Amino acid sequence: MADTVLYEVVDGLATITINRPDAMNAMNTQAKIALRDSLRAAEEDEAVRAVLLTATGRAFCVGQDLREHVALIGTEHTMSTVREHYNPIVRAIAGMPKPVVAGVNGVAAGAGLGFALAADYRVVADTASFNTSFAGVALTADSGVSWTLPRVVGPGRAADLLFFPRSIPAQEAYELGIASRLVPAADLAAEAESVARALAEGPTLAYAALKESLAYGASHTLDEALEKEDELQTRAGASEDHGIAVQAFLAKEKPKYLGR
Repeated sequence: MADTVLYEVVDGLATITINRPDAMNAMNTQAKIALRDSLRAAEEDEAVRAVLLTATGRAFCVGQDLREHVALIGTEHTMSTVREHYNPIVRAIAGMPKPVVAGVNGVAAGAGLGFALAADYRVVADTASFNTSFAGVALTADSGVSWTLPRVVGPGRAADLLFFPRSIPAQEAYELGIASRLVPAADLAAEAESVARALAEGPTLAYAALKESLAYGASHTLDEALEKEDELQTRAGASEDHGIAVQAFLAKEKPKYLGR
C-alpha cells in the first residue's frame, strides 16, 4: 500500500504531502495518523525551519473518508477521531513554532478546509475551491474551522458559509482572504515551494514569535497584547538572527539567517 502521507526534508524545508489521490485525499485513519505524526516530526526536528503542506492529484483534501466513517456510525468510536486525530493535527499546524504554508492544489473541504485555514499562509491554484461541507452531512464544524473561519472572513460570512455549504471558487476565496496568494494551477507547486523555502531561510525565531503574538492577540485585550509584544520582542532581540539582520543592514547586504 502506498504511503498515505509523504514526508521529506530538504535544506530546512519539510514538505508534507497528503497522498490519497484516488480518494481525493479523504482522510482515513491511516492518513490522519500519518499526517499528525509527520507534523509532530517537523516540529521536533531542529533542522526544519518551515513546513509546506500540500497534496497529490486534483484535490487538497475533501475531509473525512465517509466510506470508513459509515462503518463506525452508532459505535463509541463514531466521532472519536475529532479528539484523537483532527484536533492534534490542527494544533500541530497552528501551534508549530515555524511557518506553515498550505499549497492548495484543488478542493479543500471539511477538515481539509480546516487544515488550510490553520496554516500561516495559503498559496492557492486558480482551479482550487473551498467548502465547509459539515452541515451538508448533518455535522457541525471541526478541525478548528469554528475558530479560524470567522477570523479570516468575519463572523457573519462564516455563519453563511457554514449554514449553507457551497463551493467557493479560488477567486472568491482570494477576495475573502482565505487564499493568501492566487496562482495559475500549473505554477502552484513551484510557487508554494518558493514561498515556503523563503520562510525556511528567514528568521525562524521571529516567525515563531509572530505566530504566538497573533494567536495571543486574538483573545486578549490591547494592554495584554502590548505586554506580550514586549516579552516576545525582548526574546527576538536577543536572537543571533537579529544581530545578523542589523549587521547586514549596516553593510547593505542580504542577511543569511541561521534560524536561532
